[in-house]
Amino acid sequence: QVQLIESGGGPVQAGGSLRLSCAASGGTFTPYGMAWFRQAPDKAREFVAAHTWRPGDVTNYSDSVKGRFTISRDRAKNTMYLQMNDLKPEDTAVYYCAAAESTYAGTWPRGYERWGQGTQVTVSS
Repeated sequence: QVQLIESGGGPVQAGGSLRLSCAASGGTFTPYGMAWFRQAPDKAREFVAAHTWRPGDVTNYSDSVKGRFTISRDRAKNTMYLQMNDLKPEDTAVYYCAAAESTYAGTWPRGYERWGQGTQVTVSS
């Protein structure tokens, strides 16, 4: 059974940076599309960024993080990253990694078949 394991979350001050990682391990599932979503308390899960190969790197960002966050992947390590710079208190949320067997890299959560358990990011002002 494939597992997606996030790491890298934690507390940070506004203006600071964090890098999240999502490692896919186990099973024979090879994700093409991968994404980050986040969910703040009492809010719906929100799309953050996605990456796929179609071929060539294709990325997709929400307007709220464009220019501050960068998604990347290491195919050899089967790992995805989210570099988050200039963090703001409104970025505080649990961040989830998601993976799709297709080349999907959209904003719809149901487009992804696998999900991680999440990692907490807390940005203080």
